[in-house]
Amino acid sequence: MSVYRAIYSSRPFGFDSNTLSSILIHAKHANPKVGITGALICREDVYLQLLEGPEDAVKTAIERIRRDDRHVEFQLHVEHVVPARLFGKWAMLHDPAVTWIWSRSEVADDAVERTTPDEVTGFFLSLRDKMDAPGSEMND
Repeated sequence: MSVYRAIYSSRPFGFDSNTLSSILIHAKHANPKVGITGALICREDVYLQLLEGPEDAVKTAIERIRRDDRHVEFQLHVEHVVPARLFGKWAMLHDPAVTWIWSRSEVADDAVERTTPDEVTGFFLSLRDKMDAPGSEMND
């Protein structure tokens, strides 16, 4: 069964642990109700999120996020139908992206604006592989 996938980036505005917790709690509560799964890679300088599910639900979530004042410099990188979900077990997997995506200096130097759909998709493929690795603490 095919699903709709969208990947966006934004720069957090007012990022702190309470803001992040609020975003994750809302996603983990609301997403299953509309069939959305996904993953959020984030640090204080970047949000990179993948959402998968029914097209109308994903587009509605993207528009809500685009209007959310906790996100600035919103950029949609990927938006298309795919044959299967990457994160089907996760209402919203969270990964803090400490070292394995762009460095902070790369983000400051506009790496996010220059990225390709393949590059951002690759980050999530790597996260899925990391999550599925034997012994992974994310594999619970």
